[in-house]
Amino acid sequence: MQKRLDIKPVLSIIPRPEHSISREDISESALKVLYRLKKAGFAAYLVGGGVRDLLLAKQPKDFDVATDAHPEEVRALFRNSRVIGRRFRLVHVRFGREIIEVATFRGHHEQAEHASQAVVEEGLIIRDNVFGSLEDDAWRRDFTINALYYNIADFSVVDYTDAMIDLRSQTLRMIGEPAIRLQEDPVRMLRAIRFAAKLDFSLEEELERQVLEQGERLELISPARLFEEVLKLFLSGYAEETFGLLCRYQLFPHLFAQTAACLNEANPYVEQFITQALFNTDRRIKENKPVTPAFLFAALLWPAVQQRSQVKHENSLDDLPAMQEAGGDVIDYQLEQIAIPKRFRQPMLEIWGFQTRLENRRGKRPLRLLGHPRFRAAYDFLLLRNSAGESLQELCDWWTALQEVGEDEQHAMCKSVSPSRDKGRRRRKSKKKSASIKQQ
Repeated sequence: MQKRLDIKPVLSIIPRPEHSISREDISESALKVLYRLKKAGFAAYLVGGGVRDLLLAKQPKDFDVATDAHPEEVRALFRNSRVIGRRFRLVHVRFGREIIEVATFRGHHEQAEHASQAVVEEGLIIRDNVFGSLEDDAWRRDFTINALYYNIADFSVVDYTDAMIDLRSQTLRMIGEPAIRLQEDPVRMLRAIRFAAKLDFSLEEELERQVLEQGERLELISPARLFEEVLKLFLSGYAEETFGLLCRYQLFPHLFAQTAACLNEANPYVEQFITQALFNTDRRIKENKPVTPAFLFAALLWPAVQQRSQVKHENSLDDLPAMQEAGGDVIDYQLEQIAIPKRFRQPMLEIWGFQTRLENRRGKRPLRLLGHPRFRAAYDFLLLRNSAGESLQELCDWWTALQEVGEDEQHAMCKSVSPSRDKGRRRRKSKKKSASIKQQ
């Protein structure tokens, strides 16, 4: 199939009457940045996702600005700003909780005046601070639909890459040769998945082929950077669709190898659990409810934890120690792929450990668990397991009722649980008996 970008498109400038972008839909902070740059004699354009989303009648999550002003010049114009980044030097202009990201037009690597400006190793861009023109900047961007510019000078939209055609056909097309662009930065594969899921766009044929061929290059990306990218993938409100595309394009194993191995065992529960967890995540985001990375990663790794815990359980470890050791092992392995910060790892371990503790409903322990700061997350996790197909309805109903009754009724409920109904207690007795028989 002939790639359209083999022949460079003709510059298209869409005047204000011919596009749908209105300044009323642009944040006041972004307009302040654009107008101050223009007043100081610099070119100023709204660029990227903000322009794309406005043209698609969507509400942008944030607004980015592109300019011919260098980072130090932007910094001098805004006291409420700071220069960030080493790989890409940018300026963040802060207005309360809103941040407007301002980037200088990027040039091509061949335009670098000093070797330190552009560093490329094995096709991977390590540093990229070569400045250029507006046209250079457009051709340096990743996808055509992210290379549209709204010019504050005359309110036109500037299109160097036929992006408007791709918007209308709902096609995600990479600027330049996909093979080379993905080598430069393999994270672009994850960006392609994220945009395809969010916008319901299809990957252009050659891009699709290269994503399938180059997935293993994600292993060249630092685990710390992959952590940030995974949050963008799964906490943007389209996690369920994203998971499906990651699996379709064989990228999921390069992010969660242990969970992928469980999926490959053709256990329907594993896929159902992950899908249900991501569906719930999307619903909470749409309802403006909080979603924590700890719960997300606890869910994504749960099949591996459950499987490893069972092995340790069969090796005569009690339920809770088996779960704790399994969780630690799974996290240690996962850190080789994605650097989950320590502040999230401990809550993950507690959520998993609670799954065993919630089985013990006799005595005072249940009431102590109710006051634990991690109880609500663990309880929600239990409900998630049940909705995914585990037979936990009776246990879920009991804990739900315990939270709804008064203190006297709570004590009565805990006293009324017979040993035969207390799954955790029965397991421990069974294991002790088994160990005693082996010793004899």
